[in-house]
Amino acid sequence: MAQQDNSLQPIQILIDELGNEDLQSRLNSIRNLSTIAQALGTDRTREELIPFLSEFLDDEDEVLFVIAEELGNFSDYVGGNEYAYSLLPLLEILSSVEESTVREKANASLIQLASLMPVEHIAEHIYPITKRLAEGDWFTSKMSSIPFLKVVYPHADDNIKTEIRQLYKNLIDDKSPSVRKISSQHLGEFLKVVELEYITEEMYPMFIKTSTDEQDSVRLLSVETSIALAGRINPEEIDQLILPTIKNICVDKSWRVRYMASQLFCEVCQALGTETTKNEMLEHYIALLRDNEAEVRSSAAGKVTNFCKLIPSEVILDSILPCINDLVEDKSEYVRASLAADVMGLAPFLGKENTLNHLLDIFLHLLKDDSSDVRLGIISKLEAVNEVVGIDLLSQNLLPAIKDLAEDRQWRVRLAIIEYIPLLSSQLGVEFFDDKLSGLCMCWLGDPVCSIREAATKNLKKLIEVFGLEWAQNNIIPKVLNRHSHSNYLYRMTTLCAIGHLSEVVTKEIIVETMLPLVVKMASDPVPNIRFNVAKILNTVSKYVDPEVTEKDIIPTLQQLLEDKDKDVQYFANESIQIITNAQ
Repeated sequence: MAQQDNSLQPIQILIDELGNEDLQSRLNSIRNLSTIAQALGTDRTREELIPFLSEFLDDEDEVLFVIAEELGNFSDYVGGNEYAYSLLPLLEILSSVEESTVREKANASLIQLASLMPVEHIAEHIYPITKRLAEGDWFTSKMSSIPFLKVVYPHADDNIKTEIRQLYKNLIDDKSPSVRKISSQHLGEFLKVVELEYITEEMYPMFIKTSTDEQDSVRLLSVETSIALAGRINPEEIDQLILPTIKNICVDKSWRVRYMASQLFCEVCQALGTETTKNEMLEHYIALLRDNEAEVRSSAAGKVTNFCKLIPSEVILDSILPCINDLVEDKSEYVRASLAADVMGLAPFLGKENTLNHLLDIFLHLLKDDSSDVRLGIISKLEAVNEVVGIDLLSQNLLPAIKDLAEDRQWRVRLAIIEYIPLLSSQLGVEFFDDKLSGLCMCWLGDPVCSIREAATKNLKKLIEVFGLEWAQNNIIPKVLNRHSHSNYLYRMTTLCAIGHLSEVVTKEIIVETMLPLVVKMASDPVPNIRFNVAKILNTVSKYVDPEVTEKDIIPTLQQLLEDKDKDVQYFANESIQIITNAQ
């Protein structure tokens, strides 16, 4: 009797916890299902625990989500992958609930279990569930069935494959827009597993159906499907079957559909081929660049370089550049920013002469744009132009833009330009940097925003990697270290941070003779934040000096900080000593 009571104990514990009014307690009990399953064993888990859980599928969505999540990793507890099918009934129910997050997690767990099952179990166990879901009365179950059709299809016999294709057609024709949307979303993946003989006969009509659906949320998904379909038919059939639909999509009455066309325009053109792109799609790309909706123009402008790779340079000059010149003056800041971040990529394949004659003015105009995002976008692509025309023509025009961005009132803009400085410096040269940009880098070290100061110290390290150690000793390191005694403790903190980063790229001699003495001196700073940062920096510096220096200078300073009256200083000093000791 006692043995029977003990065997029932795990189930009783689960019953008690699942009946708890506290949601968190119920969630914790579900997350501990694996522990209960181990106690029960695989047979009782299949026969008792799994059926028992079905009684709690009317709980709150948070609980159902965790159940769906746990079941996806539960095959080992029911006897291994051969018994994974015993978990499917629960997941089938969860795949039909109203809450989308629960359905999606249940679907993910079903697909995960399907990947672990023996292949023969997929058609035997997954397909019946898929069929029931697809033929269900509620749109939620139909939506859940769609991802499984492409999973089951490769493992089914011919009769079941015929049924699956018919099921998919029914879902494409469903009265619910949500079902049609998910069907359209997965159609491209589904037709990849369907035999070639059924592509034009059965799959193509489904593609046409989605591309002409009354809901724009369905039609826009047909753009991606067209790319997948093009990969399954002969090149001769592409112009006949896909091109007319793509043309219609590009002029769709819904801006969302045109936006999706612009997003995937280059991929579609690659599927259509070079000649078709030049002869048939050029006019549609131009129309997208001149669309009434700013979102569409912005998306198309961001694809200008990739699209121009597909057409001859003379076509770019005659047809695309006039559109680009119009976009430079576009009233939408987002359109200009999208163009600025991409247009200079044209320089390498237009060549030096065409770049000088046509792109340079665009570059200079965008550099003077009122929007900081536009100016940042154009500077981020400087390398492409520099490789073609050289930096001399650009440097004088770059400087005002860089200075404006460096002083922008938005700290994220200042942060962005800091990250570009090493790249700009490598292209502009050391003389230009020393003359024009060095002062900006020093100013950033005193910026009121902490993230800017920290980025500025990392920037110094990258500049040393660009210009070399000798340059740093003469130009940067002295200026940085001179701030160690500044009256503002933030400047002193920045000096410490800079030493931490610079110690990674300078020699041991510079650390020992120049940097370490300053760090030791700052251990007596009146501000506790400085002192505990000294403790952290000493740990960093110890990695780049000889053990004798660590024993002579670093450990004694840390032991001094161990006696500090501030507890944070003591903590970080003790932590650094332990790390250094363990490393030795």
